[in-house]
Amino acid sequence: MNEREDISLGLAQGHSRRDIAATLRRSPATVSREIRRNNYTYGGHQYRAMVAHPKACRRAHIPRRQRKLETNQPLRKFVFEQLDELWSPEQIAKRLKTLYPLDMTMRISHETIYSYLYVWPRGSLRKVILKSLRRHHKYRRVYGKVHRKTHAIQDFISIEESPKEVADRIVPGHWEGDLIMGHNNATALGTLVERTTRMTFLVRLKDKDALSVRMAFGRKFKHLPIGLKRSLTYDNGQEMAEHKLFTKNTRMQVYFAHPHSPWERGTNENTNDLIRQFFPKGIDFSKVSLKQINRAQNMLNDRPRKVLEFSTPHEAFVKLLR
Repeated sequence: MNEREDISLGLAQGHSRRDIAATLRRSPATVSREIRRNNYTYGGHQYRAMVAHPKACRRAHIPRRQRKLETNQPLRKFVFEQLDELWSPEQIAKRLKTLYPLDMTMRISHETIYSYLYVWPRGSLRKVILKSLRRHHKYRRVYGKVHRKTHAIQDFISIEESPKEVADRIVPGHWEGDLIMGHNNATALGTLVERTTRMTFLVRLKDKDALSVRMAFGRKFKHLPIGLKRSLTYDNGQEMAEHKLFTKNTRMQVYFAHPHSPWERGTNENTNDLIRQFFPKGIDFSKVSLKQINRAQNMLNDRPRKVLEFSTPHEAFVKLLR
């Protein structure tokens, strides 16, 4: 009350807000905000302490609106359980609509989830919460990708010769493949993703030479029906040098993308980015167990995808097997 009287008196005497703030040892912004909030005419020209003080007291006792995730415990439980499964906020929000189509209390937007997570103050708890997000960013931001070098392959068939059905994504059974490199490019993990359903196979490799890759990829496709192994689109990595023998063994034609053209294998590039959530750059894949690889594969395939109208890749792939 005393400070508000000093503000009122200072204004009446024609002092500037900055001078009043200096007298009160307050920030000029604090004084300006007080005048703007608690004046009794629009524009802040009429400020009186006897009016401003009760007005400020009433505002202080108005209960603040609580966040949805603070008041709705079932919703909060679902959101944090799926964040722990490494689902994105958008996947959670869309999946809720599928699971609870008539229950409006179990609805939340992905922006609301993000705002709730990022509002936490800095500290150990905030770090734990943000680790649930895919990129673990302190703030919401986007980085550019770094492209790795590719190498020429002998006797390859260009992606330009692939049938139109590959690009259309209408016919299932067309795959994209790549390697995710480990520390100093010494070890690698094979990745295979089906273009229509986004079904993903993670392939443990003893080595990243052409023989090891051909054998490991061939084993992954061995038990699939012929209708689900039509083609494989790959980059120019030397690890696919035995593509002719791979085609002979699996009856899958291999097509090669142009050098430095990752958008021609966009599904695989995006999937590799998701896989890095489980296996960050610098990891030594020789120390990663098969159990860890299978767990990451299952979590990816059981995660709802926007492109599938928030069905999971596993659900979409199983329909093709029936």
